[in-house]
Amino acid sequence: MKIDPASGWMSRARRAPSPHCDDRPAGVAPELVVVHGISLPPGEFGGDDIERLFAGTLDCDAHPYYARLRGLRVSAHALIRRGGTLLQFVPFHRRAWHAGESAWRGRARCNDFSIGIELEGADDVPYAAAQMRALAALIRALCAAYPGLDPARVVGHSDIAPGRRTDPGPAFDWALLRRLLGAGSGFGAGGAEPPG
Repeated sequence: MKIDPASGWMSRARRAPSPHCDDRPAGVAPELVVVHGISLPPGEFGGDDIERLFAGTLDCDAHPYYARLRGLRVSAHALIRRGGTLLQFVPFHRRAWHAGESAWRGRARCNDFSIGIELEGADDVPYAAAQMRALAALIRALCAAYPGLDPARVVGHSDIAPGRRTDPGPAFDWALLRRLLGAGSGFGAGGAEPPG
């Protein structure tokens, strides 16, 4: 897998451009990878509703849970399906709207300097091995394309929005990701060893 830093698109991923993005602040490059977990409806996998949410075309009358999503304008840079399939919504050099109110190491507005990767899943359901392999491959490709990134700067959404967000959740295997990346003790949540 390769990423073209100029265009921000990766090879071996289906493109599904989202309108929910904009330019990063001048002079700001990606420095952080934020891992998220998502399923729509919650706890159900498959289907196109995640893609529709990021495209702004989700039918909010299609499921009772979706009423709370009406008018929401969100995106992520990429989604990794349960089987390891990659979709890309936003070029990596642009700002996706994935983190919301957030801070990392005292720096607010994580969307400005982060890349958001969604994994199809739920906090309490183990992520698939194929997803973890795809996530590690994507992180390695991102680190090769953007010099400000390294495996020590991979965190969960819960790490940058504690008390507000819980994903990717306790079922996410940080130790496995660390092994797949070959990362040392600086890996994970704000530079500290991740849980597990």
